Amino acid sequence: MDIKKITLSALRKSLDEKQISVRELCGEYYRAIEKDEESIGAFITLTKEEAEKAAEKAQSRIDRGEAAFLTGIPLAIKDNICTDGIKTTCASKMLEDFVPPYDATVIEKLKAQDYVIIGKTNMDEFAMGGATQASYFKRTHNPVDSSRVPGGSSGGSAAAVAAGFVPASLGSDTGGSIRQPAGFCGVTGLKPTYGRVSRYGLVAFGSSLDQIGPIANTAEDCGAILNAIAGWDERDATSARLPREDFNAKIGQSVKGLRIALPKEFFGEATDTEVKEAVMKAANDVESLGAVLVSCEMPSLKYGIPAYYLIACAEAASNLSRFDGIKYGLRGEGKSYGEMILDSRNKGFGEEVKRRILLGNYALSSGYFDAYYRKACALRQRIKAEYEAIFEKADIILTPTAPSVAFKIGSDDTDPVKMYTADMLTVPVNIAGLPAISVPCGRNGDNMPIGMSIVGKRFDESTLIQVSDAYEKAVR
Repeated sequence: MDIKKITLSALRKSLDEKQISVRELCGEYYRAIEKDEESIGAFITLTKEEAEKAAEKAQSRIDRGEAAFLTGIPLAIKDNICTDGIKTTCASKMLEDFVPPYDATVIEKLKAQDYVIIGKTNMDEFAMGGATQASYFKRTHNPVDSSRVPGGSSGGSAAAVAAGFVPASLGSDTGGSIRQPAGFCGVTGLKPTYGRVSRYGLVAFGSSLDQIGPIANTAEDCGAILNAIAGWDERDATSARLPREDFNAKIGQSVKGLRIALPKEFFGEATDTEVKEAVMKAANDVESLGAVLVSCEMPSLKYGIPAYYLIACAEAASNLSRFDGIKYGLRGEGKSYGEMILDSRNKGFGEEVKRRILLGNYALSSGYFDAYYRKACALRQRIKAEYEAIFEKADIILTPTAPSVAFKIGSDDTDPVKMYTADMLTVPVNIAGLPAISVPCGRNGDNMPIGMSIVGKRFDESTLIQVSDAYEKAVR
């Protein structure tokens, strides 16, 4: 079986028709990992023992004719999502040996369908980064070109799918951390509406921004995984209490008459020419299916980066204050309580995490709270209002996922300002709490993938999947 780029539906059919067993399928993926993982570095932890047990249980369910859609399907999980009995390190020395005593809600939901966990994927430490080069354990390389980054912070999850190590994975998205690596690696990544998926068991970075979502080979596969993990959770006060729905229900429906907005600011000078051309071609392809292109403006885009980093870093500083070496994390040394905490955090956190904690504490300090953090919150409301104005005349928004293709390892990832600026096209979606999906839409002159993002109204993931699926099938 050719497992690279295979869809979940095809795997479901093969398993149900006994063309392959769950154990054999897992073996195929582990062989692919053994062959190429050393050069890619997608995983922090491989879970062969757990996979064997899960495969046996899943096969028994399939044999009884009681399989759910994800029964026996191997998946990879980002290493900031808690897994009972399996290390969850957040790619940090601070949590190098942390083994959670419970599962995140999304893992509980996947286990209810008897999925198979292949491993925990590499990431930027505590999800702070855009290249998966800020991990304590290793650097992850782009499977398309190993000299380039896979994006971040869910770079390990995206690289695992692109390399054919798994058919799909889970990542988390705080400012583009699912969509940007999906775009860089040439796969599809969905960031659901804030509150659509429980964050219980996700190690927090920015609590008002974080959202768990799938990375897969197609929009339909992303919808299938979202069907499994979405839903209200009493343990997460930010999760939305909504009726259950099938996010793939609109697949196959015509997009004729659908209004697609193209904000001109997303196609400005900061975006590479080849990226703009590829995304505009994709927009024209969707228009040829009957959709209507609508021009619009989003003047607050230029404020997205400063607003996002002030809010995200302020929340990170608060969230990471729990890691003191006593309640959580690496135990430091020292003759006093203060010295021990200082040593614990100095040894346990990497440079990027320290940088963001410092920025967050600065923004929250009494002398600068009004000047910085409060203004960032006001900008958040302004950005939300501009999205609402666009959605009065459009059904979805189409933009480039990132202003460039994946860059070379050791170039932009060493310059914090360049790294932060690279998020300019993705962070507004998180600020507004909207759903968005990144879909491959071509390659540049160096044969590197280009991604386009489709942004939807709150809790309208089904329309995003409908349009993405129609585009994927039209250009396939």
